[in-house]
Amino acid sequence: METTDKSFLGTGWNFPPTFRREWYGEEMASGEDAVLNSIQIILNTITGERVMLPNYGCNLQAHVFDQMNVPTVAMIEKIVKDALVYHEPRIIVESVVATPFQADGRLMVNVEYTIITTNTRYNYVFPFYMKEGTNIVP
Repeated sequence: METTDKSFLGTGWNFPPTFRREWYGEEMASGEDAVLNSIQIILNTITGERVMLPNYGCNLQAHVFDQMNVPTVAMIEKIVKDALVYHEPRIIVESVVATPFQADGRLMVNVEYTIITTNTRYNYVFPFYMKEGTNIVP
């Protein structure tokens, strides 16, 4: 049974924000879930989107229609790693590996990270693609 205090990881709104009628409030995330939610928010936020934090985010949406070649994949890996290192101080980013799937235009970004104080390793896979235009038939 694990007895370590993980309150230092914080507590915040769950992502995406969800409100519950049962207790007239929002769902909260704490511990490792709060860190995972923070990573999702960083990767889904366009740089400049947050008013008081203009450098916050990852700005991956600007690369949605880029050619899927080695330099682009390497650039996206660097963008993701830099954003997580700069904006998420509770983790150590071990590796960021992007794998393109040419058949359907997906780029799976695999992030391996360690939560600093607990030394617990995690893996997060971010599917980078847009769902718009899925009704187009060749």
